[in-house]
Amino acid sequence: MRCAIYTRKSADERAGTEFGSLENQRSYCSAYIASQGGQGWQELPDRYDDEGISGGTLRRPSLKRLRADIKAGKVDTVVVYKIDRLSRSLKDFCNLVAEFEEVGVNFVAVTQALDTATAMGRLTLNVLLSFGQFERELTSERLTDWFAGARERGLWVPQRPFGYAKLPGSNQLVPHETEAPHVRWMFQRYIALRSAERVADEMYRRGVRGAKGQPFTGGMVRHLIRHPIYLGKIVHRKQAMPGIHTPLVSAALWKKANEVLADASLRRRSGRSRISPGLLKGLLYDRTGGILVYTFLWSKGHAYRYYIAQQESRRGYGKGSDPYMRFRAGDLEGAVLEVVHRMTGYDLSDLTKRETQERLRKYVERVDIDLEGMSVVFRAGGVVRAEAKGRLKPGAPRPRPTRYRPQLELDTVGELKPSPRPPAS
Repeated sequence: MRCAIYTRKSADERAGTEFGSLENQRSYCSAYIASQGGQGWQELPDRYDDEGISGGTLRRPSLKRLRADIKAGKVDTVVVYKIDRLSRSLKDFCNLVAEFEEVGVNFVAVTQALDTATAMGRLTLNVLLSFGQFERELTSERLTDWFAGARERGLWVPQRPFGYAKLPGSNQLVPHETEAPHVRWMFQRYIALRSAERVADEMYRRGVRGAKGQPFTGGMVRHLIRHPIYLGKIVHRKQAMPGIHTPLVSAALWKKANEVLADASLRRRSGRSRISPGLLKGLLYDRTGGILVYTFLWSKGHAYRYYIAQQESRRGYGKGSDPYMRFRAGDLEGAVLEVVHRMTGYDLSDLTKRETQERLRKYVERVDIDLEGMSVVFRAGGVVRAEAKGRLKPGAPRPRPTRYRPQLELDTVGELKPSPRPPAS
């Protein structure tokens, strides 16, 4: 009887608890297996340990490896310290036990006298899981009611939003000393630039990071502008209600910024409907392992499509940065389709754009781009080297005369006004 020991510890479980240590769990299981030596039980040397992973998910590396070994016929019995070490979900646990039973593998919890090889063990298992599921659902309902009551009192419960800080020992928000001015500046700059990505780039150059320390992106800027929290409101279940914190922007400024945002969203949706999809979206990787994103620019009624490495996207489209980072989408897509045609015999150019995109993913797993060219990795196992066409060259920045361009600024009451003209030189 080949026995595999599985251990798990969540990130929020302290090492001082009786099942908090993986080694402690393993020692209990090993002792139990040794006590069953008369029945031919033997402990397998392979370790299946998942540390810092919740039992509410099955996406655990060691659990996946254990399930693969079970399907391969390498395990006869799975031994755990307690049943919740395998899963905290009733549905997932039942599915796992059913999966074990299909291949004749037993499940044993050493501290709960549970052995699915017997009818009494299976009955006990179902009863224990039902009570455990009831306790978790009851706890979830209590937390939901507590969150709702806190929001109704105007308190902020989750992690603090950018621009605000929490008072020590409470959930009341107060303006953050250094971040609050950046919030007002972001509203102002978005109205002036009408581009969330450009505002995010300026925040990046200014060294401003989000509440979790991450650089701002265009999506983060749009989310910040839409959020009623900066108007002094609290949102609960998509309903805005008055809060007890100080607003960071005036109603007029918030309204103006959201009008600009709504107009930009409408133009972006209408423009995207006329633009060809990115055939290689999600397939391109640069030499550092980063993904190349699909983007486009409008100029004089024409859309110019590109693939750009994410880590270089903040440096512009050609001001001395590495030329391998940017490609014209049409040229690069044509080069990849040419390789696919040569290797498979299928000409995908006769299909629609959507059909070509779907068919391409059936043949190609990924495309790795370096300084010399690209490697097209096929799902069948082959790798083909080819030229990465459409590579953009770095362009030298042109000196431009300095001209006065008035910038909108916030006055003391939060309204917009043009900045003063600098003195003539």
